[in-house]
Amino acid sequence: MPAATRTATAAERVYRHVKHGVLDRRYEGGTLLTEGELAEAVGVSRTPVREALLRLETEGLLKLYPKKGALVLPVSAQEINDVLETRLLVEEFTVRRAVPAPAGLLDRLEELLGEQRRHAAAGDLAAMTAADRGFHAEIVRSAGNQILCRLYDQLRDRQLRMGVALLHAHPDRVERTLAEHAGILDALRAGDAGAAAAAVRGHIGRVESLVRGPGR
Repeated sequence: MPAATRTATAAERVYRHVKHGVLDRRYEGGTLLTEGELAEAVGVSRTPVREALLRLETEGLLKLYPKKGALVLPVSAQEINDVLETRLLVEEFTVRRAVPAPAGLLDRLEELLGEQRRHAAAGDLAAMTAADRGFHAEIVRSAGNQILCRLYDQLRDRQLRMGVALLHAHPDRVERTLAEHAGILDALRAGDAGAAAAAVRGHIGRVESLVRGPGR
């Protein structure tokens, strides 16, 4: 049992190391990861590395190739489209449901917006993206629909990966994101469901135009 526990702990360490690397773009799409390199990086044997890579493959982040390693899968155009469409459907509906917004929600959103500003000032785009995602997730949770919450939670890793890539590719997007989030919060404070929904729709629409690129 102790040995099994150690193996499980080691596999979790590898899992977190690789997953964080993929989400914050240390391991970009198209990168081939080998068991030996990961075992050395984390300080474990190859057995827990295999376990971690299998888990990440089931999550759609990697593709395993026997005797070669694991390929970090690029984010496909279809995946981008699916994520943005799902976000729009869920977020526009739930932001309307959030009105009138309770004081606790408004305080939490203000706190998360402050976190985003601090991370942006420090140049920590991965942390800013996590706080960004948390801002939207807080609104979704406020609607009280557990099925929608679970659906939205399934987008988390894809959102983080796409968000970090977007901010690296478009540095000016950092300030615009902060301003758009402030606009959503202002609409919620004003109790204007229509304005809040329009702010969310515009925010996701601008993300979509940048991610898809010109002429797409």
